[in-house]
Amino acid sequence: MTKSDLAMLYAPELSVRGALNRLYRWIHNDKALMADLRAANYRERSHVLTRRQLEIIYSYLGEP
Repeated sequence: MTKSDLAMLYAPELSVRGALNRLYRWIHNDKALMADLRAANYRERSHVLTRRQLEIIYSYLGEP
């Protein structure tokens, strides 16, 4: 799944850019989430999230 797709699931009322910004803020403001994502080879410039990265995000933020 792309980061844009995930962001739009969490914030369908926002533009794609706005939804991405919100998702980035949520991820970066949670140190434990960010640490777990980095351990799963998360790269900020990647456009696609792996299944493991999605599972980590869902465990912290809940499923959209």
